[in-house]
Amino acid sequence: MATLKEIQLRLRSISNIAKITKSMKMIASTKMTRAQRNMETARVYGKADRALYKHLAIPEAPASEGKTLLVAISSDRGLCGSIHSSVAKYIRRQFDPSNSLYAVVGDKVRSQLSRGATRNSLAVSFSQVAKNGPTFYEASLVAERIFESVGAEAEKVKVVYNDFRSVIAFDTTAIDVVKAKEIADAPGFRAYEVADESILADLEQFHLANTLFWALSEGHAAEMSARRTAMENATKNAGEMIQKLTITYNRSRQAAITNELVDIITGASAL
Repeated sequence: MATLKEIQLRLRSISNIAKITKSMKMIASTKMTRAQRNMETARVYGKADRALYKHLAIPEAPASEGKTLLVAISSDRGLCGSIHSSVAKYIRRQFDPSNSLYAVVGDKVRSQLSRGATRNSLAVSFSQVAKNGPTFYEASLVAERIFESVGAEAEKVKVVYNDFRSVIAFDTTAIDVVKAKEIADAPGFRAYEVADESILADLEQFHLANTLFWALSEGHAAEMSARRTAMENATKNAGEMIQKLTITYNRSRQAAITNELVDIITGASAL
C-alpha cells in the first residue's frame, strides 16, 4: 500500500497535468474557432472550383494501369486522436500500394505510410506546412513542388484528407484532381478557343493548389477540434484520478491518525 507521501506526490503531479491539459484545451478552442472561419472561406473556393469542372462535363476516367498519386494531408503534431492514423488507414484500405505514389504533407502520416510503402513510392514529403493556419500561398508552393516532382508520372491524382463535419466528428475522404489532358478532352472545354496549351498546365496546377488549400483547411479544422476533444477528455480523466487519490489519501491519513491514537491510549493505559 502506498504511503501518504507517495500519494501526495501523485496528487501533485496529476494536478499539474490537469492544469496543463486545461490550458491546452483553452488554446485549442481558440485555434478551432479561427480554423473554422478559415475553413468556411476555403470551402467557397473549393465549391467554386468543383462547380467549374462540373460545368466542363469531364467524363469519368476509365480504369488504367498507370500510377495514382495520393496526396495525404495531415500535420506534424500529435495529441489529436485518430486524425493522422485515419488518413493512413484510408489509403491502405482503398488503394493498391504497388500502384501508388505518395506525396505526404505532415510528418505524422509520413512515418505511418513509410512502414508499408515500397522503396520509391514515397515521392515527396512536406513538413511545417500550415503551422500557423493554412494559406493559399503555402498550398501553391506545395502544388508547384508536386507538379514538378511527380506530376507527369501519375495518371490520376487524389487528395486524401479529413473532412470536417462537426466539433466532434470528421470523415476521411478522397477528392479527384483533374489532369490537363482530361480538361482538354472535356466537351464543355472544347467550346472555348484556347490556343496556348500552357494554359492547361497552369489551370491544372491552380486546380491542385486550390484543392490542397481546401483540404488543408478542412483537415486543420478537424485537427483543432480533435485536439480540443482530446485535451477535454484528458482533463476529465485527470480530475477523476485526483478525486480517487484524494479519497485514498484521506482514508490513509485517517487510518494513520487512528493508529497513533491507539498507540497513545495503549501507552497511557499501561502506565
